[in-house]
Amino acid sequence: MDPPHLTEFASQRYFDKLKQLSESKEQHHDAVPRSQDGSVLAESSTFILPIGKAKPIDHIPPDIQKTEKRRGNFSFRTILPTRSSVDHDARRQFTDVTKTRSTPFDQLFLALPNELKIQIIASLPLSDILNLRLASRSWHAMITLNEFPIARYHLDHHVPVYAKRLYPIPDPSAIRLHYLCGIWHRLHVAAKLSYLICERVTKEIFLRTTEAERLGFEPQYERMRRRLIPLLFTIFHFFETYRTLHVEYIKEHGHGLAREPYTINPIEAKIIAMYDDKTLLRVHQVFPLVISSFCRRLRPPSYVGRFERSIRGYLKDRPPDEVYVTALCIGGLRLVERFWEIKGYNLRRVAVDTWFHSVWKEPTETVSKPRRGFMGITRKKSSANESDFGRVGEAQWNGRGRQGSDAGRRGSDASMAGYWENLVFNTSLAEGMPMGELSREQIKMLLPDLPTLQDIWAPTAEALILDRMIVERPQDIKRNAQVLLELIREDGAAVEDEWWYGRSAPESVRPPLEAIEEDPIE
Repeated sequence: MDPPHLTEFASQRYFDKLKQLSESKEQHHDAVPRSQDGSVLAESSTFILPIGKAKPIDHIPPDIQKTEKRRGNFSFRTILPTRSSVDHDARRQFTDVTKTRSTPFDQLFLALPNELKIQIIASLPLSDILNLRLASRSWHAMITLNEFPIARYHLDHHVPVYAKRLYPIPDPSAIRLHYLCGIWHRLHVAAKLSYLICERVTKEIFLRTTEAERLGFEPQYERMRRRLIPLLFTIFHFFETYRTLHVEYIKEHGHGLAREPYTINPIEAKIIAMYDDKTLLRVHQVFPLVISSFCRRLRPPSYVGRFERSIRGYLKDRPPDEVYVTALCIGGLRLVERFWEIKGYNLRRVAVDTWFHSVWKEPTETVSKPRRGFMGITRKKSSANESDFGRVGEAQWNGRGRQGSDAGRRGSDASMAGYWENLVFNTSLAEGMPMGELSREQIKMLLPDLPTLQDIWAPTAEALILDRMIVERPQDIKRNAQVLLELIREDGAAVEDEWWYGRSAPESVRPPLEAIEEDPIE
């Protein structure tokens, strides 16, 4: 029979051949071998799937039958990813990341190498570093044992150049947190006094009282404040060094300057020799403004009449010059700042008078009167004396409130207790802040030898300015209004910043306005 493609399409012969082909296929289908149960036997094939022959259910053990019932049928769905499986994997990865992120920060930080931990701590502000010392014993020990790299980093990146000129960096063994905190304490006092003086000058001299006027005067205000900070820092250094050298002079000579004839104060001349020409001239021009502002702060208000002053209690006259001299030469600019910040004239005068009388008058010891009993019957005193209580308290302190003695404890506990106490009380910060309180003997030496208010700084500085030929004539020294105009002028700010703060100094060495509220050493 000819194949269909040789026959004309849609002819009678074409349909006959097509019918014969269909009949031959039906006969072939009937000839396929079948099994006894009627199932078709599979023909042999070269492609074999990795599936074993199915065993009859009667020959499978019961435990395997249960396993086979639980096992699902083979399907490509079990090996191909579906939407639900992808979502599940994503949720599982997110959960793993969340578990990793939930690790506490202290564990992640403490797992770092020691060098990285110190670099991270050193980059923090100084107040935060001091607060970390209070977090735990481990933090305290970490910062205390690494004082040198932390202090060195701050000296290189956050301390202005003029502070390093006045307080040179000591040998490496002395670069500690106490040295760094001392500089920042002086910077804090200078920044605070700069703000207070600028407020007074803006209101009382430039007469900028309304909000709109102060807003228009803001650029000049900021330039004045920035220029006053290094100058006030230098004045702080002058009074601090003057008090130290004054005590040493009296101990060395056996008497003060009152019994020594001189034309130029030798102590002031020794201090002023530390300043360069530019610093000396600028400080000398600003010094009267600082003293007059402090004196004005302690005078009663002048804008009220006599009747109102009497009602408000403003009848007190201005304090004598001895009060200002004692406050400057004994307490320094830190005490001046404390008096300045007291609000209310009456409260301020009470604080000044109380401090002045405590310095000049001997402290009186109060003698306790004997207790009288009823009809001569008094309470029996204890046989234990005060030294016994002192020893008991000392033992409790050394034992940190724990019962038993060090001999009864383990040797490691006793050694760790002594190590911790030495680590806390023998740190560099235990030395105190700059220009701290003097002893009673030192105050007795200084009080009779204090200069007058008019003789502090001005005569010696002006004589040395002319002697060093910084200016040709005394008339070339700017005073009063010229000084104020010099403080608010616009040109020359970049050159002055480079001189005071350094060429590559970051913005952190210039204390912002909000930084004056924080003193890290207190």
